Amino acid sequence: MNTALPSTKTIYLLTLLTLFSLFSFAQSYELNKGWIFRNYKEVSLSGEKLSDPSSVIQGWKPATVPGTVLTGMLNNQEIPDPFFGMNNNKIPDIYTVGRDYYTYWFVNDFEEGIPTGDKQVWLHFRGINYSCEIFLNGKKVNTKPFKGMYIRKRFNITKLLASNGKNRLAVIVYPPDVVGNPNGGQGGDGTIAKNVGLQYTAGWDWIKPIRDRNTGIWDKVTIEKTGAISIIDPHIITEVPGKRETSGIQQPAIIKVSTTLRNAANRPISGALQYRLDGQLVKQSVTLRPQEEKEIKLPDLILKNPKLWWPSNYGQPYLYPMELSFVPNAAKTTSDKKDLKIGIREIQTYWNPHTRSREVAVNGQKIFIKGGNWIISDAMLRFSKERYDAEIRFHRDMNLNLIRIWGGALVERPEFYEACDRYGLLVFQDFWMSGDCNGRWEDPLKKDDQWTRRQYPDDHQLFLESAANMIKMIRNHPSLAFYCGGNEITPPDDILVPLRDSILPKLDGTRWFVDYSNSDAMSQNDIGGNGDGPYGIQDIKTFWADKTWPFNSEVGSVGVGDLESLKRFLPEENQIAPLFTGFNAEGRVQETVDSVWQYHTYIGYGEHIAPYGKTNNLEDFANKAQLVNYNQYRGLMEGFSAHMWDWYTGTIIWKTQNPWTSLRGQMYDYYLDPNAGLYGLRSGSEPLHAMYNPVDGFVSIVNNHFEKRNNIMLVIHAYDMQGKAYPITKVFAFMEPSSVKKIMSIKKQIDELAKDKGAFLRLQLMDAGQHLLSDNFYWLPDAKGYYSGLTDMANCKLDIQVKQVTPGEYAVTLANNEHDNIAFFNRLALVDNRTHQRILPTFYSDNYLSVVPGEKKTVMISVDPALTRGKQVVLTNAGWNVKQTAVLISE
Repeated sequence: MNTALPSTKTIYLLTLLTLFSLFSFAQSYELNKGWIFRNYKEVSLSGEKLSDPSSVIQGWKPATVPGTVLTGMLNNQEIPDPFFGMNNNKIPDIYTVGRDYYTYWFVNDFEEGIPTGDKQVWLHFRGINYSCEIFLNGKKVNTKPFKGMYIRKRFNITKLLASNGKNRLAVIVYPPDVVGNPNGGQGGDGTIAKNVGLQYTAGWDWIKPIRDRNTGIWDKVTIEKTGAISIIDPHIITEVPGKRETSGIQQPAIIKVSTTLRNAANRPISGALQYRLDGQLVKQSVTLRPQEEKEIKLPDLILKNPKLWWPSNYGQPYLYPMELSFVPNAAKTTSDKKDLKIGIREIQTYWNPHTRSREVAVNGQKIFIKGGNWIISDAMLRFSKERYDAEIRFHRDMNLNLIRIWGGALVERPEFYEACDRYGLLVFQDFWMSGDCNGRWEDPLKKDDQWTRRQYPDDHQLFLESAANMIKMIRNHPSLAFYCGGNEITPPDDILVPLRDSILPKLDGTRWFVDYSNSDAMSQNDIGGNGDGPYGIQDIKTFWADKTWPFNSEVGSVGVGDLESLKRFLPEENQIAPLFTGFNAEGRVQETVDSVWQYHTYIGYGEHIAPYGKTNNLEDFANKAQLVNYNQYRGLMEGFSAHMWDWYTGTIIWKTQNPWTSLRGQMYDYYLDPNAGLYGLRSGSEPLHAMYNPVDGFVSIVNNHFEKRNNIMLVIHAYDMQGKAYPITKVFAFMEPSSVKKIMSIKKQIDELAKDKGAFLRLQLMDAGQHLLSDNFYWLPDAKGYYSGLTDMANCKLDIQVKQVTPGEYAVTLANNEHDNIAFFNRLALVDNRTHQRILPTFYSDNYLSVVPGEKKTVMISVDPALTRGKQVVLTNAGWNVKQTAVLISE
């Protein structure tokens, strides 16, 4: 017998063989190319015949999948851009032309051979609207009805694949059962809510009707290949006991993992369900009977010294990679695996008896909620990972810590949640109810009475099935913080009770559920009822002086962009500035507004532009609107922050973005171009921030951090309209964690300086190393409430230098001569020098900024390098009293 030890080479080869033998058969790819579509009235073949690869298909047009019928029609130039001008009125509405007009066949030819052994091939649909029939290679795939916008479906197509690998998939998609009359009401006549689907598609006060009601294969279609055992809807729970700090050694966290396993083979299979996290392997032996589907729990993992996930501005939103897999005994392949990103955190909520509202904590640390309401990324459901990333990054850059997804829309896509995970944004997820459609208020535009609408949708069981399906889709995301039964109304009892008492505890059980968005469980008050709003421009003083709902789920204002933004969707003949003409006998604002502006839901600036002087043209109006935008959103968040833990535990702005070319409630437009509201909100939401109360003249500091901030110096300067500085004070401040403190009143000095022409006020915070922590620049009106000094400010010239740091990253230095005036309210932009169009999206560390005499400011600009490749890029700048200049950027 040969007992010689194996050579080093032999060991190496054996190791390689072992590694290669454990490769995973599991893989997936998206069917997002090669689709064609045609109206079903023009197709004479049955689904079986149409899906037969030998059938000849001619005269069909390219389809967009994921996408809707309307998206495909737009991409084939069959309709005009519904987001431009009045084009939406040129597109037939489904209510008028009938459901058949938007009922379409979608066909895709793809290659996939019949697998060997126990290997399986699965067809996944992540979302169709509203019902469909599916055929593959002459056979019907969905033997049971496939209906509901929020339902994912998974079909085993192993035995339906063509022997030659040439397959044809045919899907007929039917519009929502009830399409609703888009009669101008919130959700039209309200009957759109009889479906389990989107409500905004029949129109709202921020959007016009989507003509096909978003009919189509609107979300991803994928082919997945696994072994006999497949992993379905993993569930990861993280427990973080106690009150944690954002740094230092952490006490252990508990990781709980479970998943459903499905055995598609006709024989029992044994193996190990396992995952690896932070170098630790957790396994559970499993045996599944033939065709069995079973939920498996793995042993709990006690993770020592974990890196925790924190919301933005509080700590790093750390994500661990995790691979969950099933390895059959003695197998050479992993049957299935899921690659996950795990954030270890625990979210708590408490009732604050002082404010009488809900208080939120993450990992034991209370957090003052500064949120934004989100509708949907694109009204025609043209979602992309890149657009989600840009929009969530904007919200992070606004120093917000939460996004609420409004109930008239949908459960957002996993890519949205992945972006929130990365950027540290908590998510408040509504289910699909809205008080407007579901009967909270009497409404003459609604078809049915309140009692009838109260029972919408028609199919309550479908609602519950959809809710369960969506919970499973998103429950592993650390950003997901709360569930909400509906917008401004609870679901009917036979939906609410099982959702709250059985479905959520069984499928999640770790997140707070509130029955509706302005529930008494969310917020109670002494000003009558419980509500939200208002939704227009307010005097800045009201944010400081008037107590409102202690956790306001919706409070909002305006959002008109600048001239470049307006020109993207307003025809030239409609580029006319609104004109404020005074007040009527009832004291209501009167404003002359162009019809296209009205169509795009202009909310009205009314008398709030007038203090800046008479508007000369659209550009002048838009520039002055930016001053209003900045002040509104800075003032809103400062006013709420000034009463943190006393009056309020949080607020959520209505709203921060638009999925359509609307003229209200947005910090950036549909094309991802920010307006000044974004930077005003960014300033007012700073985690460490000095601010000025326009009512009593007090300067306060708010500290949102979990740590004390000692040896902070507050520096206060005032400036007259010629740029002369008036130093007021320098004083050290000491801030407790998560607190706000009044420092001093400067009302007398400021009122005296500003009485004739207005003035500027600058509040700065410096650390012990004299590094700038916060820089807040106000422009203040004269004694009559007018910004009279701005109208005749002397021009100023800035020296602008641009340096590329890395591809797509630029450092811009703005320098003002010490003998010049203040360079007020400068707007930077990256522009393609050939087209003269802004490069979007672009991210700025600051914008709409002012530079005082003798000062240098550096702004960091970030853009995807792919957007600038092959282009001659220039940096443009224009200010209130600074003429537009352009600086060529050398790559």
